[in-house]
Amino acid sequence: MTQATVVKLKKKDFESDQEVRWCPGCGDYAILAAIQRTMPELGIPREKLVFVSGIGCSSRFPYYMNTYGFHTIHGRAPAFATGIKCANPELSVWQITGDGDGLSIGGNHLLHVLRRNPDINILLFNNRIYGLTKGQYSPTSEKGKITKSTPYGSIDQPVNPLKFAIASGATFVARTMDADIKHMMQTFKAAAAHKGVAFIEIMQNCPIFNDGAWKGFTAKKERPERVLYLEHGKPMLWGKKKNRGLVLDGFDFRERSWEEGDEVPSDVLVHDAQAEKSSLAYLMTEIEHPLPVGVFRAVQKPTYEQEMLAQIETAKQKIGHSDLGRLYREGANTWTVAPKD
Repeated sequence: MTQATVVKLKKKDFESDQEVRWCPGCGDYAILAAIQRTMPELGIPREKLVFVSGIGCSSRFPYYMNTYGFHTIHGRAPAFATGIKCANPELSVWQITGDGDGLSIGGNHLLHVLRRNPDINILLFNNRIYGLTKGQYSPTSEKGKITKSTPYGSIDQPVNPLKFAIASGATFVARTMDADIKHMMQTFKAAAAHKGVAFIEIMQNCPIFNDGAWKGFTAKKERPERVLYLEHGKPMLWGKKKNRGLVLDGFDFRERSWEEGDEVPSDVLVHDAQAEKSSLAYLMTEIEHPLPVGVFRAVQKPTYEQEMLAQIETAKQKIGHSDLGRLYREGANTWTVAPKD
C-alpha cells in the first residue's frame, strides 16, 4: 500500500487567473489576501472549498479564489450556500456579502440562514455605502449621511449587523477590520473551526464613495485607545497601557481605569464568548467606545444539515425506499385534467 502524498498549499495556490478588478485602495484587497493566506492553514483541499456570493463589489470574490465558487443573485446567496452544504456536508462553504446585498434585499434570507444554523461561514463586508451602484446610502449608513440618494441626509436608523446576527440566533458572531490582516486571519480560522453558522462583520473601507468610514477605529495609531480586542476568558481591557477596562452598571457599560502596574479590579468584565445566554453579547453590540472587535459569541448547537440528514434517515427506516412516481399518484388527493369535448 502506498501512502498518498500530502501537498502543502500556499497562498498563491488559492489565487485564480482572473484580474482583480476593485478600485485602487479598496479594503476588499486586504480581505482577499487574508482569506488566501488563511486557507492553506485550514488544511482543506481546494476541491472541498466553495465561495458563494450575491451582488455587489464584494461579490466578485469567487472569481478571485482558485476554488469552486458561485456568483448568484442579489440577496439570495444564503439559499444557495445552504443548499450546497445540505447536498454535500463535507464541503467548507463560505458566503461573501456586503451591507447592501446582505442587509437590504437579502435581509430576510440572512435572518433565516442565521437561525437555521447550517455549518457555513458568512463574511459581511461593511463599508456603510452602496459602492457598486456609485454611492447611495446603505442599511448601515449613519443617520444624517449625505449621499446621492439622500442629498439632505439619511433619516433611517442604521442596522447594527452584529445585533441583527445575535438576535437572529447565530451561534458564532464576530467583528474584524480590513486594516488588521493578522486579526482577520485569526477570526477567519476561529469561524472555520466552529461547527454551525459563523457570521463575521468586516469593517471595510470604500476609498471612492465613503473614504474613512471607519478611520477613527482602523488607523493603527488610533486602535489602542479606540478598540477593545475581545479574548475569551480574559478581562475586557484596552488602552496603550492596558489599564482601562469595562464594568457592567445595570444594563450599561462604563469605564474603570487604574494606575499602570496595579492589579485589574475585580469588577472588570471577563469576556465569555461561550455563555449559554446571548444577553451580554447583545448588549456589547451597542458599545461604540471602545469599539469591541473579535468573537462576541461562539456556542455549539446542532447544525441544520445534521438534523436534516438525521430526519431523512429516520424517514427511510420508517418508510423504506419508495417509488417517487407512485407517491405522486397514490391517495385521494389526485385528479386528472381532461380537455373539454
